[in-house]
Amino acid sequence: MSEGRPPGFVDRRAALAVAARPRLWWPALRLVLRMAPQGWWRRWPPLPSPSAAYAEFRVHTALGGRADRPLDAGEVVAFLEWCRRMAVMSRAPRDR
Repeated sequence: MSEGRPPGFVDRRAALAVAARPRLWWPALRLVLRMAPQGWWRRWPPLPSPSAAYAEFRVHTALGGRADRPLDAGEVVAFLEWCRRMAVMSRAPRDR
């Protein structure tokens, strides 16, 4: 990492892409809270950011080891769209 950012760091363009899509705000918030370590609010600064090792693992498994650069906007938006669809599908009534 050239700038000391954790693996899988989301750059400004990706954050703006999510900000421009209100339907992705809840999936993004759920993802941040799921990836946050337990008790994150007790540590200073109280930010729900995952450990570098966990973020590297998640990016490695999702992208096949390309954790040496920030995630681009398309990857972030596509993943959050997928999370949104899965959440909607899990709430859909099932045929019995």
